[in-house]
Amino acid sequence: MRTKLLAAATAAALATLTFATTAQANHSWGGYHWARTSNPFTLKLGDNLSSTWKSYLSTASSDWSTSSVLDTTIVTGQSNNSCRATTGRVEVCNRTYGNNGWLGLASISVTGSTHISSGTVKLNDTYFNTATYNTPSWRTMVTCQEVGHTFGLDHQDTTQTNPNLGTCMDYTNTPDGPPSNLHPNTHDYDELATIYAHLDSTSTVDQSAAVPQVGNDKASWGKRVAHSAHGDTYVRNFGGGKSVITFVIWAS
Repeated sequence: MRTKLLAAATAAALATLTFATTAQANHSWGGYHWARTSNPFTLKLGDNLSSTWKSYLSTASSDWSTSSVLDTTIVTGQSNNSCRATTGRVEVCNRTYGNNGWLGLASISVTGSTHISSGTVKLNDTYFNTATYNTPSWRTMVTCQEVGHTFGLDHQDTTQTNPNLGTCMDYTNTPDGPPSNLHPNTHDYDELATIYAHLDSTSTVDQSAAVPQVGNDKASWGKRVAHSAHGDTYVRNFGGGKSVITFVIWAS
């Protein structure tokens, strides 16, 4: 993305940095969104999860489907533990990805500068199997947050020590609160309505085409374009107007 796409992504990331320590007035993630020709649209969430995680994906799907502009439906995953991206949908996976520092990853494939064509969510059991993170509240919040990123949402706040905002799109050391950061809040639904207020002439939802892939390590994510104490954003350009944007939540 040495051309317009990288410039746009970098500018959006730098804009995020300027207010990373306060609640954001808006929290669109770089203007990224699924192209679609009508609202509400339905996005498939591929279930590649072990039994421990299935109820958390079900909760996240139900929560986000409260939005006025999108619905989600859980379908059989096509990636298994490899969590390869599948065009036109989001694949959600868990496995012991190793002591690599990250708790969760959300990646989106982007075409035409801002249109999302696929998404993946990876949940790292290496950390979720520890006493700190092996709780319903941590699993609920991180699943909700990572799925939210695949719609084009950024965080509302990235400072974990700030008071909770009552949304899963808020970094925190205490997911249970008060208030609880386990589910979306009204501001999240309002932001989705803003992101998806316009309609597109084409759709990237439920399409079938090859999409670029990234792995589980920094070397595959490309260039870091935004940084905070507990999360980073990376952009990898694949040429031809295609890139993968990765949001990383670091374990404490």
